[in-house]
Amino acid sequence: MGVDESESVGGQKRAGETVYIVLAALSVSHLLNDLMQSLIPAVYPVFKETYDLNYTQVGLITFTFQVTASLLQPVVGLYTDRRPQPYSLAAGMAFTLTGLVLLSVANHFYSILLAAGLIGIGSSVFHPESSRVARLASGGRYGFAQSLFQVGGNAGTALGPLLAAFIVVPWGQPSIAWFSAVALLAMAVLIGVGRWYQRQLMARIAKSKTGGGESRPGLSRTRIGVSIVILLLLIFSKYFYLVSLSNYYTFYLIDKFGVSVQEAQVYLFIFLGAVAVGTVAGGPVGDRVGFKTVIWVSILGVLPFTLVLPYVGLFWTAVLTVPIGMILASAFSAIIVYAQELVPSKVGTIAGLFFGFAFGMGGLGAAALGGLADKTSIEFVYRVCSFLPAIGLLTGFLPNLERARPK
Repeated sequence: MGVDESESVGGQKRAGETVYIVLAALSVSHLLNDLMQSLIPAVYPVFKETYDLNYTQVGLITFTFQVTASLLQPVVGLYTDRRPQPYSLAAGMAFTLTGLVLLSVANHFYSILLAAGLIGIGSSVFHPESSRVARLASGGRYGFAQSLFQVGGNAGTALGPLLAAFIVVPWGQPSIAWFSAVALLAMAVLIGVGRWYQRQLMARIAKSKTGGGESRPGLSRTRIGVSIVILLLLIFSKYFYLVSLSNYYTFYLIDKFGVSVQEAQVYLFIFLGAVAVGTVAGGPVGDRVGFKTVIWVSILGVLPFTLVLPYVGLFWTAVLTVPIGMILASAFSAIIVYAQELVPSKVGTIAGLFFGFAFGMGGLGAAALGGLADKTSIEFVYRVCSFLPAIGLLTGFLPNLERARPK
């Protein structure tokens, strides 16, 4: 049973009012969650040297995390749609805490795999449930809520490798346990969110007796199913292209323009900053102009920039990655909210499906593009990927979902 997002907050908020304290708590929790999960790839060099791992074993660690983090998310969303669990967010973070502690003391390859899997399970619980609660707290500003939630994750992903460089690398594997304090902090924040969520469930039970709740769009199941498939294809195009920049951009700059590693990292930072700005902007813009419009612009609108990128010099490469990062990053929040409006009674399932698919596409894209680069060249990869945003033409087949926009 879903929960209507217009309920009162313990009798203290009016119906339809955005609950900023809850959204801020979710964004901070997302930062802490993604900070911890980004430690896994950041400490690969430590594990590789300490336990003499080969690249296949390193790849299996990533695979274990990605599988548990992506495949379980739709399952978690489906279950909690039927049986809401107010404190599931804190419980999921307990898996991450256990995984971090195990990772700090793991003394062989299989215990590292188990630790990565536990952190993946924690992530699989966190993302669909947090997305659901963000919608509840949005007061109808669904895009704003999802964007604020997403930008916390972006910040955590950026901070994780930085903290690993200054803490784990000099102090060694046992220092990973220090990050358990981050997990405990996240659990404390999420217990507070769980209390708020529980009050919403109680209010929903009372309202359901009077016939309240979210209405479904007037679309057939077939039309909704086709629309979901189109949205997943758009996620595919977005994440495959983003992976080409986030994972291989430094190699591309070094190989094509001969820049130093330090210079390449600066250019990568510029791109990641643009991604963060786009993440913040996409949701609020969708609240005002409609999420289908944002999807149109964010996927297909980036095509002219991606097509030109492989054929320009260093200066224009850096310039073009700014609109590419901003425009593409605005897509995810809009796609999530649009999909949830297609199936408002399955908010958790939809969030789990799309977050899980995005995780999977990120992992698959990194492996596929790396293999293509080995067989051809990194420059060839960018020429091929430049056509991916053309998949955005499928947006034309999505139905128009009009609703009253909050002022």
